[in-house]
Amino acid sequence: MDATSFKSENYIIEEEPFYYPVRDEIEVFESAYKNQLPVLLKGPTGCGKTRFMEHMSWRLKRPLITVSCHDDLTASDLVGRYLIQGSDTVWIDGPLARAVRVGAICYLDEIVEARKDTTVVIHPLCDDRRVLPIEKVGEVLEATSDFCMAISYNPGYQSILKDLKQSTRQRFVALEFDYPEANIEQSIIESETGADKELSTALVKFAHMTRNLKGNGLDEGASTRLLVHAAKLIVSGVNPTTACRCSISEAITDDPDMLKAVNELSSALF
Repeated sequence: MDATSFKSENYIIEEEPFYYPVRDEIEVFESAYKNQLPVLLKGPTGCGKTRFMEHMSWRLKRPLITVSCHDDLTASDLVGRYLIQGSDTVWIDGPLARAVRVGAICYLDEIVEARKDTTVVIHPLCDDRRVLPIEKVGEVLEATSDFCMAISYNPGYQSILKDLKQSTRQRFVALEFDYPEANIEQSIIESETGADKELSTALVKFAHMTRNLKGNGLDEGASTRLLVHAAKLIVSGVNPTTACRCSISEAITDDPDMLKAVNELSSALF
């Protein structure tokens, strides 16, 4: 491992990230962490899964190492590989190995986007063994009690090709996330952007209209994240219909007919 290039303190979250609890997810996560159990977060895009992980990292005072999974993510990307530095060949830990060594929280975001053979790497860390074999260097890392494995995915995008195997998911304590109730979502928008109650109420109403169109022309409705984006633009002086078009409508669909329909909804509200 290149010890000089990685400092765990760079992954410590010093200031409390704003997070509004919806149910008992904080209590469950803390208990899972205490009992050294891995955690699976599932829910739609932009509903607060990543913010929740940031909040728990701050709350537990542990470094948070996040990996955004994608189609080309390999086991070596997670565990590590040999690289040439000058005239030497040196081993460089990947983010997963680094997290195990320093006792961090390792968060694999959208795990189903990674290659299937990649997810198998985390299996030994997610059962009673809590080890990470590094075959290329003949080392087996043992996770300390500080280490936590967490993953997330969006069940709404499940398919035969992109589903989480039972052999993986049954290793985890699962927390289901969804968009908050209207009053909570309004509070989140107001806290994040400084928007007044009238604006937050209108945005949440607009979001519910788009979410009702899921499966009827839209893959997903407006997420809480997109509402925050729109509110920030509006608070800074952008026309509300323009802000909704740029932050929400254009973000959730490219279909001309659906764009027209969604923009008409925002025009009716604003």
